[in-house]
Amino acid sequence: MSLSTITSNAQIAFEQYISFSHQQRAAFLEAIATNIESLGDELIETASQETNLPAARLQGERGRTCYQLRMYAAMLLKGDYVDATIETAVPTKTPPKPDIRSMFQPMGPVVVFGASNFPFAYSTAGGDTASALAVGCSVIVKAHPAHIKTSSLVATAIQKAIVDCTMPAHVFQHVSAAELLMNEIDLGKALVQDEAIAAVGFTGSRVGGRALLDYATARKNPIPVFAEMGSVNPVILLEDIIATQAEAIATQYAGSITLGVGQFCTNPGILIGVQSKALNDFAQHLAKAMKAYTPATMLHSGIQAAYLKNSTAAMEQKGVCVYTDQNPDAENAYPVLATVDANTFLANPILSEEVFGPYSILVQCKDIHELKAVWTSLHGQITTTIMGTDKDLLEHKSLVEKAFLHAGRVVINGVPTGVEVCDSMVHGGPYPASTDSRFTAVGVKAVKRWLRPVSYQNWPDQLLPEALQNANPLNIWRSIDGQLTKDALK
Repeated sequence: MSLSTITSNAQIAFEQYISFSHQQRAAFLEAIATNIESLGDELIETASQETNLPAARLQGERGRTCYQLRMYAAMLLKGDYVDATIETAVPTKTPPKPDIRSMFQPMGPVVVFGASNFPFAYSTAGGDTASALAVGCSVIVKAHPAHIKTSSLVATAIQKAIVDCTMPAHVFQHVSAAELLMNEIDLGKALVQDEAIAAVGFTGSRVGGRALLDYATARKNPIPVFAEMGSVNPVILLEDIIATQAEAIATQYAGSITLGVGQFCTNPGILIGVQSKALNDFAQHLAKAMKAYTPATMLHSGIQAAYLKNSTAAMEQKGVCVYTDQNPDAENAYPVLATVDANTFLANPILSEEVFGPYSILVQCKDIHELKAVWTSLHGQITTTIMGTDKDLLEHKSLVEKAFLHAGRVVINGVPTGVEVCDSMVHGGPYPASTDSRFTAVGVKAVKRWLRPVSYQNWPDQLLPEALQNANPLNIWRSIDGQLTKDALK
């Protein structure tokens, strides 16, 4: 099948799929989750072989993936996500005010690029796919070449749900560069620039996400690209907490830095503190804990090679010292804790670049003003963290209050690794963490990426979408003349 046929089929399926009810789409998502679970050990074993991730991690990720699907199904049954808004007519107004009603509607076919580090939760049936299918978009998934067998298995679970739930045959399609006899870059470009495609979801590198954004912008009709592109997730270590809890915080952060061989976009890659004996003690405790970590195999040889290259480049920069003993090599992803003074860090942009893997650099500042300068130089983060006692946080209240300017999620006295799937989670942030900081890639609000608002002016009631009809047949919350209610409009 040609790529043009695939995208044309996606458009046809979309136009059919938008007529399916919330209940039908919810049942479809539930069926996908059940089918993924039914793949059992075969899915876990296949993913482990392809990604080198342990079974326990993959079982947890599979659970998260199925939870996400069911979360969006529950959202559909609730129905409020459409943000139905009604402004009734006022014929006596000069000029007369018309009856105007609005709600969110799906944008069209969506292309989702599978992520290498999350073969389930951010890939074939992951959050992008689940949220797009939930709101009525058809989806084309471009499988990640690093786990193609895993992706194909999950695709069979979705295809079975399509048949069992009598969905449009091409509401979901799974493609790979190999089966289309194209290279990865050419396929990605062709998908994004096809006029049938309305939006793009991506999780991966800044280079890859930026390329997709440029392809989409160059179209005759530009489309949005929602790319989550990684982050160094800076951590501020305030003085009182380091003076009183250095060893405990070091143990906590050693676990975070090395978790999953550091292969998380929320890995704490830069630590920032004011020079002191306590900060030096913290660094020694952290290095000791990191050295006790036994390196595991990374996701694939390309990521291992990139970790070796990027960590080596950072460690070789002038003024950088390394606390850990063993440096990464071609086979072993040894963790690295480096350190540098603030002036050197600020003068060398290489040191602020993400090193994907179990790597972190401690920036030692002469005072709080220098700490703020380092922190504010790190633009566009998924997360930023502040570690401080109550005394610290009160003394540096302005720093705490401005933290939201730097990241999509601000953590106090915790670690940024781990992304809870819930309504209030924001996974994204100012560029270059993501290409559109107004949206999240995790949680119910992630559906807003695939929706656009539409107004209906002076429509006969029987022709309106159910969400906007006077009787409120969906029994959803609506705003009527500024008042939130479930009441019918008389």
